[in-house]
Amino acid sequence: MLEDSEEKDYTITAVDRALTLLETIASNPESNISDLARRTGFTRSLVFRLAYTLEKRGYIEKLPNGRTYAVGYKAFFLSASAEDNSALINAARPYLEELAAKSRQNVNLIVRDGLQHLTIFARRAPAPNNLYAQVGRHGPLHVGGAPKILLAFAPQEIQDTILNGTLPEYTPYTVTDPEKLAAILTEIRRTGTNETTQDLDMNAFSFAAAVHRGGGEVVAAVSVAGPMDGLDEERARLLRAQVLDATTHISATLGWHRQTQAVV
Repeated sequence: MLEDSEEKDYTITAVDRALTLLETIASNPESNISDLARRTGFTRSLVFRLAYTLEKRGYIEKLPNGRTYAVGYKAFFLSASAEDNSALINAARPYLEELAAKSRQNVNLIVRDGLQHLTIFARRAPAPNNLYAQVGRHGPLHVGGAPKILLAFAPQEIQDTILNGTLPEYTPYTVTDPEKLAAILTEIRRTGTNETTQDLDMNAFSFAAAVHRGGGEVVAAVSVAGPMDGLDEERARLLRAQVLDATTHISATLGWHRQTQAVV
């Protein structure tokens, strides 16, 4: 009876380590064995064996210099399969495509993955810029329009961990004061929306809104982002309305209906 009542750990260590290495390479392309050992905390010998196995299976590949690694073709197969079969992405795709066409800005759909955000869908602006978020890339929760939404609606223990930990500064406008950040999160929970300027990238803005599913839980956030050049108040009002309209439709597809139209 005692054994049945205890929670068992069925984790296979070798699989867990291989996936950790694969995710590390995806987030840090062009890393070598030493870099990967430092980032994962694994020994160089273990990293070499894991990398050799993943390379043989096509999940990573050596770059032409013969020393560094990048994600291989097999990972793209998994990514395409996930995108084709994800209920969230399938619900969001038509509205994100429409939002990208209307706004002509970068459009991102992100979810929370532990203490970070993860981009699961992205569309680039017609005029490319360096704000493009790559699908599969992780990032912090305390900066950016959409990540702060995920932090605001995260479980309290997640919020406490972020607020009580180190808040890296990316620009002079990054909010690194826990009390100020907590106040921002409170306002985000009131409106379900957020906007930022220059807190992650200089001369960049982001307008974002939450995506809810049937029970009201926030499962994702959508943002439109771009350079601040040419962004006036009329354009800002339009983008706010467009991103809120998109998330309202996505949430409705997932079974949730917004009671009031929040405005940032």
